[in-house]
Amino acid sequence: WFIIGLKWWQFRRLRWQGDRFFAELERTTRLKDAYHAVMKLPPSPYNRIFREGLNFFSELRPGALRQEVQVAGATLSMTQLEALKMVLGKEVAAERDLMARFISWLATIGSVSPLLGLLGTVLGVMDAFIGIASKGSGNISAVAPGVAEALVTTVAGLGAAIPAVIAYNLFVNRLGLFAGELEGFANEMIGTMAREGLL
Repeated sequence: WFIIGLKWWQFRRLRWQGDRFFAELERTTRLKDAYHAVMKLPPSPYNRIFREGLNFFSELRPGALRQEVQVAGATLSMTQLEALKMVLGKEVAAERDLMARFISWLATIGSVSPLLGLLGTVLGVMDAFIGIASKGSGNISAVAPGVAEALVTTVAGLGAAIPAVIAYNLFVNRLGLFAGELEGFANEMIGTMAREGLL
């Protein structure tokens, strides 16, 4: 339950950061203005990718973002453009991996909890049968309490597994949407550079 609460809070905060970032980005018309505007926001995956992409671009073409009029023929080569795409792809993968932390634990909990519950049930039933053998009574009133007590572990295992599996599927879906949004943003950033004549 702690992992479910933590990931829910992280994805909720991420959505808020994304809305704020894109709202700030839409207020600007040029890339260099956007850079100054979004860097005032709290750190988020969006402004980290934006910063890394523009920093790498600035290393390839020093001063390009400060010039109002672009120098003719001063575009990036295909190799440099591919390198920029690779840097943005690496940043997207790093942010996706950071958000994926602990999600795999939910899958593990979802698959192992019923088995632990079953183990407890088997041990409980064995204990009930040992009690029957020692008392020498095999009627239903002697067997039922021990078996009922043994089934508590199965219920506990399923009680942990069902929410974990549901949360795992939900968070994997959200993680996919998040990664797709970051990849789309990275491609849009390259498109904006091309539109402004920076590439």
